Amino acid sequence: MNVEQFIQALKEQGIELSETQIAQFNQYFKLLVEWNEKMNLTAITDAPSVYLKHFYDSISAAFYINLNEPKAICDVGAGAGFPSIPLKICFPNLDVTIVDSLNKRIGFLKVLAEELQLKNVHFVHARAEDFGQDSKYREKFDIVTARAVARLSVLAELCIPLAKKGGIFIAMKGAAADDELLDAKKAISVLGATIKKQYSFILPIENSERNIFVFDKEKITPKKYPRKPGIPNKMPIQ
Repeated sequence: MNVEQFIQALKEQGIELSETQIAQFNQYFKLLVEWNEKMNLTAITDAPSVYLKHFYDSISAAFYINLNEPKAICDVGAGAGFPSIPLKICFPNLDVTIVDSLNKRIGFLKVLAEELQLKNVHFVHARAEDFGQDSKYREKFDIVTARAVARLSVLAELCIPLAKKGGIFIAMKGAAADDELLDAKKAISVLGATIKKQYSFILPIENSERNIFVFDKEKITPKKYPRKPGIPNKMPIQ
């Protein structure tokens, strides 16, 4: 996906990029490649793949969820900033908090936000389990999202406690999404959420399947969740 195809594909979804936003994506790509030589941020570094598999794929959540209003969004385990930074570029009104366990990645993201002149973007170096027990962040976000961090039964325990009652959790998944949803059914219920919608689409050019799950946070999450670091992964709620 070249830059022109990227711009056109977003336009077809009702997202029209300004010259400033196009320049921000261009700078994002350059910084990603530059920093990737110093530390492992991504295995994908050629421009067509970055624009398709990182930028376009990250923004795909906005095809189904209205992000035009100011909202507080938390991105768990964002890595090199996906999906929250591409969403922030497209929707500058979002108030974004990114939590990641690797301080080097946080360092990259801070430089990135400064270079792209992004306002209201906050970075927290923490394990997601500890972050979810911090009263400053717990049940404070309108939207919590994660992309390719862990299987859904684990991801639910890391993300749902952060969503406020009445908020949503968005999980971005690939082809095995239905199996993951079945496996995570109990965890989602225990944590206070219910499935609202599942959106399936084909990533253009590559023609691979993508699934976006949207969960409604209907009840306060029991205080014991998330459990201590490492436990959700070793012993998912079943």
